[in-house]
Amino acid sequence: MTLQLRIEDSWFTACELSALTPGRGVAALLPDGRQAALFTDRAGRPYAIDNRDPFSGAQVLSRGLTGSANGRPFVASPLLKQRFDLETGHCLDDESVMVQTFDVRVQAS
Repeated sequence: MTLQLRIEDSWFTACELSALTPGRGVAALLPDGRQAALFTDRAGRPYAIDNRDPFSGAQVLSRGLTGSANGRPFVASPLLKQRFDLETGHCLDDESVMVQTFDVRVQAS
């Protein structure tokens, strides 16, 4: 099974689903040179957000700690600890900031 991301109007195969461990992120290089941070939760639901931390500019969100707040899954930046909702990309600590999210799907290999 592979994890695919929607990039504009097409699907991009990012990695094998088995490469993801719940609670840990993986960075994927996208065709346009950007990076995505990929995650799965304990129920196996996949998420993909931009890997760039908007506060520091570093490509580090895939290395962040995951958790949930009020039932919402998030990743906390490993640098300054701001939390980003994995479903919407909104920063939970600063409403004026967000990161891009990507539609994801799991495909049989």
